[in-house]
Amino acid sequence: GRTIFRYWTQGYKKAIYDSRILTTKHIVNALGEGRGQTLLTTSAVGIYGDAGDRILTETDNPGSGFLSSVCRDWENEGDKVREKDVRVCVMRFGVVLGHGGALTKMLPAFRMFLGGPLGSGQQWFPWIHIQDIFGGVRFLIDNETLDGPFNFTAPMPLKQKDFAKALGSVLGRPAFFPAPGVLVRTVMGEMGRAFLESQRAEPARLTENGYRFLFPAIDEALEDLVGR
Repeated sequence: GRTIFRYWTQGYKKAIYDSRILTTKHIVNALGEGRGQTLLTTSAVGIYGDAGDRILTETDNPGSGFLSSVCRDWENEGDKVREKDVRVCVMRFGVVLGHGGALTKMLPAFRMFLGGPLGSGQQWFPWIHIQDIFGGVRFLIDNETLDGPFNFTAPMPLKQKDFAKALGSVLGRPAFFPAPGVLVRTVMGEMGRAFLESQRAEPARLTENGYRFLFPAIDEALEDLVGR
């Protein structure tokens, strides 16, 4: 899928949409019929929209907004392969922390003593360590009775201000330079508004089915990734 980390013009929003939905459609069309096959398709916790402080599990309905509509159509496209008797697991990713992606974009400001939360910092920040992405994928492959949606988020979500504080602490930097919400929305447009949304997503189905997170807490996750 095309990265969401750039300004969303109407043309680029179409690229974000098509690169996900059309790619999934082609995979579904290419798969043959018959049991013994599994499609692990991707989505994101953005499907829930801006949900405030409400705890979100896989039973919650989609919200509103552009990312929510992309995720909803993305999941629906993957579900069509059920007509071929193929097992489908939908991985709703939170913000993946690893060497690259969102964390890499945050680090320069923090290392220059300019780090801090986005907006008020009160919005929930659904995150997951890259190693738990790998672990969760293997878990779904190995447990052939599981299907449907799974929140790929750490079991201990936290607010944006607390994430910024934890990242600053690991780096030995302050984290008290917030990016005002009005500035985020003005400079980043619709993408900025999406970054200010709150999703308190929890991995209910992974944990209740026995997956053990390697990095359940943010401090140990960040120490592993950037502490060294």
